[in-house]
Amino acid sequence: MSQARRWQRLLPWLVTLACVGLEPRERRPGLWLRGTRVTAPVSDWSFTDRYQRIFVQTRTWYGVPHSVTTVCVAHEGRLYLTSTYPPDARFPDDRAWNRNVVRDPRVRLKIGERLFDARLALVTDPAEKSAVLAAKAAKYARLPVVDEARVHVFRVAPG
Repeated sequence: MSQARRWQRLLPWLVTLACVGLEPRERRPGLWLRGTRVTAPVSDWSFTDRYQRIFVQTRTWYGVPHSVTTVCVAHEGRLYLTSTYPPDARFPDDRAWNRNVVRDPRVRLKIGERLFDARLALVTDPAEKSAVLAAKAAKYARLPVVDEARVHVFRVAPG
């Protein structure tokens, strides 16, 4: 089958998925996120404290969004996302969404039914990272505590 024919067969599926979305579920990744887009800037993300999980949509190199379920934590009014790696895994190579964010930091967050366009920045300051992880431990007391070196923290900034 020719490349053009493959795209011809795939295009209707992609259009359908773009219209209806395909959100992640638990550990299964998804594609487009659907919801009400918020365009006003957010000055205090503490409202996210009532959400245990949020969705993050990243931009892939091939143009089809990749979305995942993750946890978030608000600290001093800012929003942070974390990504925990197994002991033998490498950042960012072993998490598709981290790889995508390192290549292109523009993301879409779905919190409740609202969508926020944002940018993610890897937190490199050890004090900031420790403070965020302490806030995460307080919010998610049921999650096991892991070595900080295995946890990567992203700060959310306006998109």
